[in-house]
Amino acid sequence: MLFNTGKDIVIPAAECGLLTTVAYQLGSNSAPIYALEGSIAVAGAAVRWLRDNLGIINESSQVGELAQLVQDTGGVYFVPAFSGLYAPYWRDDARGCLIGLTMYTTKSHICRATLESICWQTKEIVDMMNKSSSTPLKTLKVDGGVTASDLCMQLQADILNIPVMRPSMAETTAFGAAIAAGVAVGCWSEEEVLGQESFKGTVRVFTSEIEDDERQLRFSAWRKAVVKSFSNE
Repeated sequence: MLFNTGKDIVIPAAECGLLTTVAYQLGSNSAPIYALEGSIAVAGAAVRWLRDNLGIINESSQVGELAQLVQDTGGVYFVPAFSGLYAPYWRDDARGCLIGLTMYTTKSHICRATLESICWQTKEIVDMMNKSSSTPLKTLKVDGGVTASDLCMQLQADILNIPVMRPSMAETTAFGAAIAAGVAVGCWSEEEVLGQESFKGTVRVFTSEIEDDERQLRFSAWRKAVVKSFSNE
């Protein structure tokens, strides 16, 4: 996950667990644009784990279908720390945990908790990015395979309490790299790219539908689940 800081190099506090990186540079004569970076160890791979290891679903697309059958996770929280936790914790001793199970828990609750785990991890990184920057993140722009899930994007907007923007083209990272390369070698100018609607594509915007009290209560429960994933605590 990247947070564009422009031409300014922002050095995050150590406790934020973020990295400073180069976002892009449009040719050797252009100034580099910097960013804060936060990494998640397991996101979409958690869905594959449900499919390949537990057999809860047969196809990855089914996770959203099952998750929509319930209104919430039923108190279930899933921390997919299969190989430790990355930002902002950087705990290689963390291990995956699934907590809050009862006799009433169904695979739909587990599927919904899996989607929420992606969103909670994203929130923790966004919180640290906001802490490190004088300008808080006002909109999250997303891409990648997991963003195809409308439910996951709605959950993300609920959890972050900021708009989540999803373009019609899911793989905008690769598309953006191609555009940047084209600008760098002179195929088109930066102004042309910014002005062309064909480069932007259509966007769907998801906004929060829950109250702040509920958001904070659920986030507190997530943080407790994360602590339980630490093997020596």
